[in-house]
Amino acid sequence: MNPLIHARPDGRRVVRLTPGRRVLFLFKDHERTENQLRREGDLHMRDVASADLLDDVNTDAMTPAWVCFRHRPEDIALDAYAGIVHKGGAKDGQRVFPTRALIDGGFEVIVSGARKGTGSSRETAPQCEKWSGIHLVIAHSFAPIHERNNINLGQLMGTYAQLERLQNGEEIPLEEFTGRYDPVTRAILEAGGLFPFSSLYEAGKVSVPAPQTKGRPMTMAEKIIASHLVGGEGRVPCVKPGDLCLARVDGGYSHEFTTAQVHYFLQQEYGAQYKLPNPGKFAVFEDHLLYADGVAKMAPFSASIQTLRDLQREFQRHTGVRDFSAKNGISPGICHQVAREQFVDPGDFIQATDSHTCMGGGNNALTWGVGATEYAGLVHAGFTFVSVPESIRFELHGRLKPEVTAKDLILHILATFAVREDTLDRVMEFGGPGLSSLSMDERATLCNMATECSAKSGICEADDVALEWLAARRPGVDRAAIRARFVAPDAGAHYDGGVHAIDLATIEPMVAEPGDPTYGKNVAALPDIAIDIAYAGSCTAGKEHDLDFYAQVLSEAVEAGRRVAPKVRMYIQFGSESVREYARGKGYLDVFQKAGVTVIEPGCGACIGCGPGVSDAKDQVTVSAINRNFAGRSGPGRLYLASPLTVAASAVEGRIVRYAPGMFLRATATVSPSRKS
Repeated sequence: MNPLIHARPDGRRVVRLTPGRRVLFLFKDHERTENQLRREGDLHMRDVASADLLDDVNTDAMTPAWVCFRHRPEDIALDAYAGIVHKGGAKDGQRVFPTRALIDGGFEVIVSGARKGTGSSRETAPQCEKWSGIHLVIAHSFAPIHERNNINLGQLMGTYAQLERLQNGEEIPLEEFTGRYDPVTRAILEAGGLFPFSSLYEAGKVSVPAPQTKGRPMTMAEKIIASHLVGGEGRVPCVKPGDLCLARVDGGYSHEFTTAQVHYFLQQEYGAQYKLPNPGKFAVFEDHLLYADGVAKMAPFSASIQTLRDLQREFQRHTGVRDFSAKNGISPGICHQVAREQFVDPGDFIQATDSHTCMGGGNNALTWGVGATEYAGLVHAGFTFVSVPESIRFELHGRLKPEVTAKDLILHILATFAVREDTLDRVMEFGGPGLSSLSMDERATLCNMATECSAKSGICEADDVALEWLAARRPGVDRAAIRARFVAPDAGAHYDGGVHAIDLATIEPMVAEPGDPTYGKNVAALPDIAIDIAYAGSCTAGKEHDLDFYAQVLSEAVEAGRRVAPKVRMYIQFGSESVREYARGKGYLDVFQKAGVTVIEPGCGACIGCGPGVSDAKDQVTVSAINRNFAGRSGPGRLYLASPLTVAASAVEGRIVRYAPGMFLRATATVSPSRKS
């Protein structure tokens, strides 16, 4: 149980601070944070302006990739917050939190600003706090997966006002911290986390009553959850946001960054001989760390990385889950891409240990990422606890301009809706007549980056475009059977986040400036920015249609006698083996070779700093088609997010530019014969 929870003689439980333990405030001014680490005076919430607190503390900052190479939480805590570094000045690049800083600081409360825990779903982030002695997390708001991970670990979360009362010596009733949640989530928190709660559930000491919501029009997310209720077979149940459910899971997966913890937690909870009831529903992928050995800064961690690989193989052999391991050093592909190609179907409910699991929503499925604890629990049980999320709908109209892609659309949504938290913890539903103009790969891009919007997930309506794409990848499955699985929102469904019409023709090429995907602006508004690296790949931008975009630009450049600029390195990495074969069949590999592009086999890589394409100096500039650009995530340099078209055109020009169809051919035509020679 959380040590801040105490039982009073009257049986009521209260939360109170521990005498001698401390409160740590994370400030935008890192010097003020360091003063606390050096024990140069403790602070009181009443004396702190919330505007001074650090916003968007992402999970990469809490536990950078190299910290995640450890799978034991007590070892992860040693380097808590290792990703927060000074920017500029004499301390530029230095860590604010040295090794053991959080553990040795004597803290039990940590305080920050808005959107705590954005980014990757890595449960290592709240683990680094809990195993450092933190048991109360205070923030203006929390990213949904991070909040759920805290709940599963039994970590209390509260407000600035509650902290001020606690620091004044007040005891606060526990229900003030847990009362905003459904009964089961409250029980999980009060039990000390998901595993203690699961033990109570299995012993019959707590129960999860079926939702009693009467018939109502439902969103796509609500309809999928309703169809997966445990005990709901044979009837047509109904749910609404906030309803707590036990929901059957159709499938899921983990990768070598996360599987070791899943295996470790299952062994700790159920013993070395634990078994899974439905291993065929689940899978492991070797994709995230495949190319880490080729990155110089990862060399010190090679032994830890190999341990993660070994433990994943041990887990696969032990459980018999589906195996997507690398063969002869080549991965079948990135888990999200392979999953949508091979086994995510309309109407499915899929859970996996990665925040970009929501990419499967492009297939008209409900998919989202979870932490290692929650995943371990659901693979062992075959179902999971779900609080029905709210939804926000985007009605798409018209068509994108030829120089605009879905990446530009989602960057627009980030800069417009996510920045004001309209998408926070909601399912982003995409529909409307304009959706039919987007390919399935472009729809996957929208859903993939729902997590960058701090949304619960993303999901697209299904249509004839979806039917043809799925039928081509589900040999032997009748088209009628595929169509029968389609899920559409009911007329009159309620959207707590509202319904927002977007005219696709108004979207312009966008770029997100370094630091966070929400810092978006029109490419045309940028100053002249020379680049060193152009990276084209990742789950977001390594799909077939993305390869079409790269080839479109580079074919034009080659025809005009151009290639990648002399001082620029451009990388194209395939999202899966099938994408690679698609590119080979289209003749794209020859185009890329002529253009001077380095082609990389399928898998993750530069997106998480573990493969070719990472920067290796602070003054380097990268333009990339990946999904997030947190400081240090893909090397020490500055990273701009852009569309596949912008990335390829910028690689040829040597600076970030807006692509226009035919731009290189037109430029050649305007050069006089003497200039051409």
